[in-house]
Amino acid sequence: MTTTTISLAASARDLTRVYGHGDTAVHALRGIDLDLPSGRFTAIMGRSGSGKSTLMHCLAGLDSPTSGSITVAGRALESMDDTALTLFRREHLGFVFQSFNLLPMLTAGQNILLPLELAGRRVDAAARARYDLVVGVLGIGDRLGHRPGELSGGQQQRVAIARALVSEPDIVFADEPTGNLDSEAAAEVLGFLRRSVRELGQTVVMVTHEDSAAAYADDVVVIADGLVA
Repeated sequence: MTTTTISLAASARDLTRVYGHGDTAVHALRGIDLDLPSGRFTAIMGRSGSGKSTLMHCLAGLDSPTSGSITVAGRALESMDDTALTLFRREHLGFVFQSFNLLPMLTAGQNILLPLELAGRRVDAAARARYDLVVGVLGIGDRLGHRPGELSGGQQQRVAIARALVSEPDIVFADEPTGNLDSEAAAEVLGFLRRSVRELGQTVVMVTHEDSAAAYADDVVVIADGLVA
């Protein structure tokens, strides 16, 4: 009954994901029920092979579950075909991965604004203010004219994080977002993710194996052997 009084950014019911068949099948998810509240910073923790990244990929519509249901931003993902899922991710979700996925021919500034352009959104005063805020907090204002190949790994990750946040998505999914940053830069990035939740109402779901990163979150979900521990 409590879920009727809580705004949910995403939920999963009896979620399973099996790779392969027969004796060689790998049960990555074994029937997960999970609610992710809106406007909160949730860390999904687990050891390597626990299923935490598979869970995030299913919640984000990047992988299809074997069974079960997923609802994100009020939409049932299983009801969408590939084209609809692509449009949904573009319009409602932000992503940060260990591999930065920046376009090498674009400058850092152009990479950050790319989600707005793909969605056909004009960079108006509000969007520019958001852009300036994100760029300022992440400390990349002096690198905006550089291409990814001219940036350090840490700088590229900051650009990727700025790109995920600039369009104010319903959920930002972050997979080990500070994995390539030193401790000082990691603390700055995690602090901004938390600030985006506190001050801007952003919903952030972060996969991590680090206790120090999870400490920035409002809620921590621990995954072990494909189940919520």
